[in-house]
Amino acid sequence: MSNIVQTLTPTTHDLGQFQVRRVLPSRARSMVGPFIFVDQFGPAQLDLGSGMDVRPHPHIDLATVTWLFEGAIDHRDSLGSFSTIRPGQVNLMTAGRGIVHSERSPQEERDSGPKLYGMQTWLALPDGREEIDPAFEAISDLPVIEDGRSKAIVIMGELWGERAATTTHAATIYAEILLQPGGAIPIEDEADERAVMLVGGEARIDGIALKRYELSVLKPGREMTLESAGGARVMLLGGEAFATRRHAWWNFVSSSRERIEQAKQDWREGRFPAVPGDAEEFIPLPEGAPKTVTYP
Repeated sequence: MSNIVQTLTPTTHDLGQFQVRRVLPSRARSMVGPFIFVDQFGPAQLDLGSGMDVRPHPHIDLATVTWLFEGAIDHRDSLGSFSTIRPGQVNLMTAGRGIVHSERSPQEERDSGPKLYGMQTWLALPDGREEIDPAFEAISDLPVIEDGRSKAIVIMGELWGERAATTTHAATIYAEILLQPGGAIPIEDEADERAVMLVGGEARIDGIALKRYELSVLKPGREMTLESAGGARVMLLGGEAFATRRHAWWNFVSSSRERIEQAKQDWREGRFPAVPGDAEEFIPLPEGAPKTVTYP
């Protein structure tokens, strides 16, 4: 009997010089633990002089997590935070009651031809903590577990006996696993919900081959083994199962439809704070966008 209970195939968006693969939310499943949005992008080599430019835009009632395998991204937000995200550094932006941020390729990357390869995820904030104060942290001192032909970086939560310093608002696990040819690592069973995504190479979980960029949701309560004959890069994510439904519209996630409607009005009428150093332009509210979606 397979220990993979569900396999989710991403929707691929071609943005010209690179692709973004969105696997959560999907019609088949909305969340894995607190993770409600999972994008994988790249690998890509952009043209000289070009770059990624995501203009200032708002979020509420969630936390964004950016993790890069290659390249760099300049993050600015309405708290006044500035950080150049690079591989090995986790950027956690907690939107809470509201934050605005932008993401752009640094100038030195544009001059050499930017590389883009990584993960962008959103975590829903738990009941009672959705409207906390916004916050930002960039952490590069993360636990690394190495054992011969396997290596894992604990990005969030506790895994393999090590805990990351990254703030968690609900029980969360998140890790990047690198396997050399012949490498293997156990996948622990403590989390309510867990999933793995193969983002490079080839790998198997308890003998079942993983398909590139698909999200494989694992059976709860069972320890498994992730292994690779030829080498692999795999993301492990999950955590606490949410009992309360979440609604989503554009960049807004909340347990309250009314809160999302208020956020729409606030952005439309300019009541969100500006991003220092990047306030001359912004992404307008998508008028006529699809209705708010409710995720069970």
